[in-house]
Amino acid sequence: MEIKRHLLLIFIALLPFSASAQTTDSTEREIVRGWSVGAFPTVSISNTLGFQYGLFGSVFFYGDGSTYPDPLHKFTFEGSHFTGGRSRFYLTYDSKYLIPNWRLTLSALYMLDPLAFFYGFNGAAQPYADSLDARKHYYLDRRFLQTFANFQRQLTDNMKIAGGLTFSHYDITDYDSAKYDGYPTSALYREYVDRGLISPNEARGGNVVEARAGIVYDTRDIEAAPNRGLLAEVFLNGGLAQGNHNYLKLCAYFSQFHRIPLGFIAAGDPVFAYRIAYTGTLAGDVPFYMQQIIPMLVPHTMLTEGLGSAKTMRGLFENRIVADGVAWANVELRVKLVKFSLLNQYFYIAVNPFFDCGLITQPYRLDRQAQSLGYSDSHSLRRQAQQLATAAGLGFKLAWNENFIITLELARSFDPILGNDFWFDAGVNYVF
Repeated sequence: MEIKRHLLLIFIALLPFSASAQTTDSTEREIVRGWSVGAFPTVSISNTLGFQYGLFGSVFFYGDGSTYPDPLHKFTFEGSHFTGGRSRFYLTYDSKYLIPNWRLTLSALYMLDPLAFFYGFNGAAQPYADSLDARKHYYLDRRFLQTFANFQRQLTDNMKIAGGLTFSHYDITDYDSAKYDGYPTSALYREYVDRGLISPNEARGGNVVEARAGIVYDTRDIEAAPNRGLLAEVFLNGGLAQGNHNYLKLCAYFSQFHRIPLGFIAAGDPVFAYRIAYTGTLAGDVPFYMQQIIPMLVPHTMLTEGLGSAKTMRGLFENRIVADGVAWANVELRVKLVKFSLLNQYFYIAVNPFFDCGLITQPYRLDRQAQSLGYSDSHSLRRQAQQLATAAGLGFKLAWNENFIITLELARSFDPILGNDFWFDAGVNYVF
């Protein structure tokens, strides 16, 4: 991942873009009623992608406030463009109340990404060269459309059944080095195609239909930033892709939140939070362009990819670890520093020191990769692929009405082959 300098404007300067909701004070907590609308310019600089500009935000409807901090309806959107070529457009709708006893999540994403990162398969098993010119070796041109609909049906107060459908269309070509560099550059993607690690019937992408079904157990008090409770999700995710690349994956995510009752912090007690996650291929052959996708029942961000992203393992290069099966953990302490109200809206500032780790549980096309790299067998390459990756860092949060959370996180990977000595990312929401 390129080191990005996110210049997200100071929140106070963005307040003119927000529409206030009616609020009243309660003896126990603030109550927000009606609509809460926030639209924010997104601004960043990358030495490869260029200058990013656009708009992102969320729209919440709380009705009479009886469900607060849960909104009755939530819309999230983004439209942005990098001068280097990347564009993305995103819209999602989420509600637990539109249909009684059902949760509905709808999403649509289109991304034009001529500088997408491709570091090969199996993490550290694929050699990495760290220099400005060498980074161009890890680009491909990726354009895709993704739409999905997910449903959760309430069985008991905490237990739900869940399911959903996703349609994805990927269009993949070689990185246009002549356009961006002025001269031809060899790319790892082209080497993988020429050596047979990527088969001809998947090299250019295609259409994929996925279906998922499973169970959810949720006792969290607040969804966006829980103070207590747990969330457990277990589901099967099956895909039908062009080129006879059909597959079945198992996804299991468990997160828990513990309030530490100190009592003397006016903004609220700290929360110790952790997540343990796993995705693994049970059957079939996943096309290479789908391997980095982390299936989710309720998205926390525009697109969850990894390992190596702001929503899986912070500090690693983007999509650095691609394999048939991966497991990872996030551990952090969430400490609210100050709470305040402004223009009838409620805010708090928090920090979250964190530690992330992850590993490959099932390598992907390892025998072919070993042959391509000149290994006599795949045993030593397997050891490299399945080594533990670790990173640590510190996050800063600005939360608005408990639900909209602007975040800046800094991290360091402890393995330079896999990640950055200094990594940072700006966005929205906690990682889990």
